[in-house]
Amino acid sequence: MRRWIVIGITLLALSAFDTYAGKTLLEISRMKGQGASVVQGLGLVVGLNSTGDSGSELVMARPLAEALKKLGNPVSVDDLSSSKSVALVMVTCQIPREGAKTDDQFDVTVSVLNSAKSLEGGTLLISPMIARPGSPVYAFAQGLLMLPDSGIPTVATIPKGAQLVRDINTTPKISGSFDIIIDSSFAGWGATSTIASEIDQQYLLTARRKQPIAKALDARTIRVTVPSTEADQAASFFGDIMQTDISSALRKLPAKVICDTRSGIIVITGDVEVSAVVIRHKDMSINTAAAQLGGPDAQPTNFAAVYTPDGAETDTTRLDDLIAAFDQLDIPAIEQINILRMLRKSGKLQARLIVDGQE
Repeated sequence: MRRWIVIGITLLALSAFDTYAGKTLLEISRMKGQGASVVQGLGLVVGLNSTGDSGSELVMARPLAEALKKLGNPVSVDDLSSSKSVALVMVTCQIPREGAKTDDQFDVTVSVLNSAKSLEGGTLLISPMIARPGSPVYAFAQGLLMLPDSGIPTVATIPKGAQLVRDINTTPKISGSFDIIIDSSFAGWGATSTIASEIDQQYLLTARRKQPIAKALDARTIRVTVPSTEADQAASFFGDIMQTDISSALRKLPAKVICDTRSGIIVITGDVEVSAVVIRHKDMSINTAAAQLGGPDAQPTNFAAVYTPDGAETDTTRLDDLIAAFDQLDIPAIEQINILRMLRKSGKLQARLIVDGQE
């Protein structure tokens, strides 16, 4: 099947969604002292097709025998010696930095601890999860396992497999002031100072005050003073501040491309450009310096042209438009990231490239 795609910068500029439109402070920051929490526990996965731990391994046989006893079917450890349908696993769940309330549900990761070969087709029995040794139970996990990567069958997930039975509070108590920490990917003196100004502008207009309340302390930290009129409702005041629109501030960020190979997420900050280049990927071709040609029949199969308007004098194109071409050609995210690596190595990508936290 022929695939002909031409992406015009002029049209994209008129119709594309503004990357930063409607961004709020809550999306890129946290209060100092907030942080993600992890709850975890040991569990048993059953229903494996002879890919579980050997029943002769006491580290698995003992908890399995105890579980069967609680279910009304007491057996000895020796009775389980031939079992290979059960695996002892570590169950882990990450709670977001905003905290969580009782009955909230979260995804869990299940990992083999012993000799089990694969968790495919298994089901996790109800497993208690704690925050640290000696802490109370915060959640219970259970459910049918899914393998996110068939090449790693010893690690599985359960979407919304953990349900909290106790609140997890991560937000420190607010007193006279609090510090807002900008995520490292969005850090920069220009952006942070502008965010502080946006906070002042929003609050001062709303409250009709003249005294600034926000101040940038460094490239990632903004200190916000709680006005005396808000002291009795500090939590509500904090919530209002975190809804500040910071779209204009993000446009002042230095050009960076941040990639996560595990999730396939690509985040672009600033106005990132790519020098003129022809990219050939398998049976596909992308030309960032192509002129608009006559029609579909003039183009080769699986071709995408990212071109500038007629008469424009430029040898670069926006990375947003190149990513759009990748998507139009159905290039997987991990392969897009590999292409970006090659562009950076060749000097064609005019921005810092950060992949899995490393430049």
